Amino acid sequence: MALVGKQERGEEWRIVEPLCAVFRRRLRDEGLKYTPERARILDAIAAMPGLFEAERVIERLAESGGSGRRVSKATVYRTMRLLQDAGIIQRVPLDQDQAVYQLVYGGESSDYLIRLDTREVVPIDVPELDAIRERLCKERGLEARGHRFQVYAIGLNAR
Repeated sequence: MALVGKQERGEEWRIVEPLCAVFRRRLRDEGLKYTPERARILDAIAAMPGLFEAERVIERLAESGGSGRRVSKATVYRTMRLLQDAGIIQRVPLDQDQAVYQLVYGGESSDYLIRLDTREVVPIDVPELDAIRERLCKERGLEARGHRFQVYAIGLNAR
């Protein structure tokens, strides 16, 4: 089990089911197997900080070498789609040309300011959003698992 939380803000840690268990269950439900290649892809993604592209996952797999097995580009893309369907990663819509993802399961909330004119992505920390998320869920008898807040902006001189 993994521990996840924001201790610096005095919040409690919570126990989260391991990513591989969540992924294995999803694959089993789809009639698919948890292969060594899929495990390597999941490990590579889990080790990536912030936003990432499929090409970066492919590069990281090539750099690590692993068990000597090469992971094809097609396997990476198919596995990323399965991870997305399982709720482990999600696509961050920067624009139509660039598919960027983030790990969402068991991680801290990720909030970004996205510059559409420069394609710059700036992580932002808005603690008030966590309180709003918790209040909204509590009012509805739900337990929050995270959130995504993205501000899309352009420079004032970029019009």
